[in-house]
Amino acid sequence: MQGGLLGQVRRAIRVRHYSRRTEQAYLSWVRRYVRCHGMRHPGEMGEIEVGAFLTDLAERGRVSAATQNQAASALLFLYKDVLDRPMRRVGGVVRAREPARVPVVLTPEEARRVLARFMV
Repeated sequence: MQGGLLGQVRRAIRVRHYSRRTEQAYLSWVRRYVRCHGMRHPGEMGEIEVGAFLTDLAERGRVSAATQNQAASALLFLYKDVLDRPMRRVGGVVRAREPARVPVVLTPEEARRVLARFMV
């Protein structure tokens, strides 16, 4: 897989002047995708397998939404820019959950309540 498919991915990334970190990440996602599907060539697969892989990342891999989005971007790049088979809509993907955002600063009312508990 190194010279063939991964070499094509690497060349497509470098022609577009993507960063080395992006190259490393995309190559890693392509490897994981192929391994997940029993070493089948991505040319033999399509939207169904991509959707299954992304869902598996969210459900069993318990990855963050940002990680799942990076994997999706890598696979969309693979199909569109390397295999010349742009993906239609990949449906039915279980999305990774975004973490709840905790406020960094207390509101004035929250600050008064906290201080009131410690003032005796």
